Amino acid sequence: MFRAIKEQIDTIFRRDPAARSVAEILLCYPGFHAILLHRLAHKLHRARVPLLPRVISQCSRFFTGIEIHPGARIGKRFFIDHGMGVVIGETTEIGDDVLLYQGVTLGGTGHEKGKRHPTLGNHVVVGTGAKVLGNIRLGDHVKVGAGSVVIRSVPDHCTVVGIPGRIVRRRDEEDALEHGKLPDPEKRQIEHLARRVADLERQVRALIGERTEEPASRKGG
Repeated sequence: MFRAIKEQIDTIFRRDPAARSVAEILLCYPGFHAILLHRLAHKLHRARVPLLPRVISQCSRFFTGIEIHPGARIGKRFFIDHGMGVVIGETTEIGDDVLLYQGVTLGGTGHEKGKRHPTLGNHVVVGTGAKVLGNIRLGDHVKVGAGSVVIRSVPDHCTVVGIPGRIVRRRDEEDALEHGKLPDPEKRQIEHLARRVADLERQVRALIGERTEEPASRKGG
């Protein structure tokens, strides 16, 4: 347990430039509290202890605003930044060095049985308010833009944005997810349509001009 606490503290110092001291992390970081409580609840869940794991999970939710089902499997150096509104479902699997921002949902799509929540690889970053839904897999080094809804699996080293999520960048080796620099596929489509409409308008004006000039030339002849 002490090793897990030290690992989480080191992870927060590495991930969050706002972290000032160990005391601040111990007292003021809900993501830190939620992860440690989940580690305990998950061990009890795997030992088939009845009810108590869910009680711990609900207490954690009440005090931190973060809901993690005791059945979720979470790897090393996991970090939830701020964390309010984060929901992680029962059959979710999360790799090492994963970062979630506030409002993220790793959820299901219905009442199906068995594996119904997503699997995240290593070094995945999921932006604020994003939803990753269903039994899908996000590969290693995948980045999900803020507010995106991902319902299909994503290969390694891709960046996904939009509703539904679309791959807009591949083989991106940067560690940080810069929300202000993400491509906007909807904007590009609208700009393409606007250029196409302008081209069609020019063609129509040219055709109208040719038709008006033709009768005048015949009359003069």
